[in-house]
Amino acid sequence: MAHADVQLLPSELGEVQVETLVADLSNPWSLAFLPDGQGMLVTERSGNLRRVTAGGELSAPISGVPEVFATGQGGLLDVVLSPNFSKDRLVYLSYAEEGEDQRAGTAVGRGELSADHRDLTNFQVIFRQQPKLSTGTHFGSRLVFDRDGYLFVALGENNQRPTSQDLAKLQGKIVRLHADGRVPSDNPFVGQQGVRPEIWSYGHRNQQGAALNPRTGALWTHEHGPRGGDEINIPLAGKNYGWPLATHGINYSMLAIPEAQGEVVEGTEAPHHVWEKSPAISGMAFYDATRIPQWQGNLFVGALAGQALIRLELDGDRVKREERLLEDLDARIRDVRQGPDGYLYVLTDSAKGQLLRLSLQAD
Repeated sequence: MAHADVQLLPSELGEVQVETLVADLSNPWSLAFLPDGQGMLVTERSGNLRRVTAGGELSAPISGVPEVFATGQGGLLDVVLSPNFSKDRLVYLSYAEEGEDQRAGTAVGRGELSADHRDLTNFQVIFRQQPKLSTGTHFGSRLVFDRDGYLFVALGENNQRPTSQDLAKLQGKIVRLHADGRVPSDNPFVGQQGVRPEIWSYGHRNQQGAALNPRTGALWTHEHGPRGGDEINIPLAGKNYGWPLATHGINYSMLAIPEAQGEVVEGTEAPHHVWEKSPAISGMAFYDATRIPQWQGNLFVGALAGQALIRLELDGDRVKREERLLEDLDARIRDVRQGPDGYLYVLTDSAKGQLLRLSLQAD
């Protein structure tokens, strides 16, 4: 008989076993696994960074986290470990930071995690989205280190559509940085007058998913469309991904996006994959572990409005089909990550958010 905190939910490949590890997180946003079975770090949008042990015990808030703009969609957002964490103990956080006139933007900083996991020390901001334009929406943001140690930051456009096409601003962009925040000399716009040198790609809306494809090493990101048109991209240096000139969506008012010129616009890149009806996607993870062979090579994406975990089967880079899991939970899925143990871990977005561990009981 299943334990009280374990559910079996249907899928095409068998039953998905859903185990609740923690059930009282305050709007959790992201998680990162500590090495050597030491559990994981979880962000709560209200501003707390916590550790969850391998046994599911939740720590008190870790000290030393910066003050965050916890308004609307803002707050403490993504968390990743330094590629050299075993030596430098550095933890990277993205968060909404308030500026003047109650406007905010996304910031990224890093601090050293103490050996007892209780304190984050010497915290330094290494990146600030400029100018600060958000009143509480569209901060992004996901953090990904590539195989060469560059840090990619996927940013929202603060619900200020034209800024995505403005290369003097950091809204609606992916930026590429060295691990300490310096700008790489080979970024595509370095040396161009009036252009922010941090920019890697532009024309994005509100990016809340990013992951490195383990097969190719390429960065994949996804972003919310407006009403319709959520999309996955494989962003390349210097390319324009269209928003708001090109979109498959319309305004929430049911009217057209004022700047839109069509679904495909010359000079912009078409989405790699698009949902005509928005699931409201957040979080993204490739599965390449051996524990669940049926999921190998699949891409998993959380859905907020869609209240599901979307499993995408790939043929090379092409998305060939999709399945929606966990719909019976009636939960907004904020983040999904593959654990070092080969299980999938999922965060649900609510005032009593849950950390779930998933496995598959195949037919």
